Amino acid sequence: MTRTSTRYTDHETNGGPGMERRTGLIRTLIALSVLLFWAPVSTAAAAPGAAAAGGCGVLAPGASAAAERAIAAACAEVDAGTWYTWGGGHGAQPGPTYGQVDPSDPEDSKHDPERRGFDCSGLVRHAYAKATGSDLLNGVASQQYYTHRAAERFTAAQGLAPLLPGDLLAWGTSKDLHHIAIYLGAGKMVEAKESGTKLMVSDVRLNGSYFGAVRVNTGQVTGHIHQTWGTGVWTKAEPFLKAARVYAFPHSTTIRVQCQKRSEMVESDGYKNDVWSYLPDYKAWVTNIYIKGPAWLENVPECKS
Repeated sequence: MTRTSTRYTDHETNGGPGMERRTGLIRTLIALSVLLFWAPVSTAAAAPGAAAAGGCGVLAPGASAAAERAIAAACAEVDAGTWYTWGGGHGAQPGPTYGQVDPSDPEDSKHDPERRGFDCSGLVRHAYAKATGSDLLNGVASQQYYTHRAAERFTAAQGLAPLLPGDLLAWGTSKDLHHIAIYLGAGKMVEAKESGTKLMVSDVRLNGSYFGAVRVNTGQVTGHIHQTWGTGVWTKAEPFLKAARVYAFPHSTTIRVQCQKRSEMVESDGYKNDVWSYLPDYKAWVTNIYIKGPAWLENVPECKS
């Protein structure tokens, strides 16, 4: 810019025929130079923290500060070349751990016990723990998707349009959610994909097994929060035993109860109860036998329909 301005002054001083034409041309060139110089600065200012093309980072506006920090934590592991390891990231505290041999894929995962890293849900757990300073999402993919900390949920049919960076994408079925990743925006996600690979940025796979997404509430949780007990406890589409299965709690799980009602009597593990609770995060029912507390939960309203 300074050199162009100096040349312009020199032309003015020299004078002579054609000076106006040269002056006009030089002014045009100066204007173009200013435009070219300013455009990238404006773009960068409009999207602070955005990753370079093809990189790992926040790729769209609208994310919360906590979501941006979670993405930064996950991307730091990508940049560090951290490995996928089956079972990795599920130690007593969030963070990389040595993996295990995956019984369903022993050949590809044979080196996982030698590598410190994350599986898909281990990475999500680590990212949001780093973002918030609290172990909010300690669990497998299904527990993270069905978290009682859900601020909003999105179906597969809604696609990517309503999503924001930091939302969690899940694949599988209601009975078996087997993969989870963190959305970056612009159709990209960061994930721990499979044994034999390192953590990576990928195109979101909106294939037949894409289940939906959840936005994590990192603030105060609202609603009636309770804890289940037992292992392999199935939730049901309706409040009776022969209803379709929705999801099985692998172990004690924190749940949000919307309401409760009397329905089919259930006898199990030495208990007998006809009260069922509706769980809005699962869109399913569970017998109150497996919810810690009295047979009729205190302060939880009765379902009216």
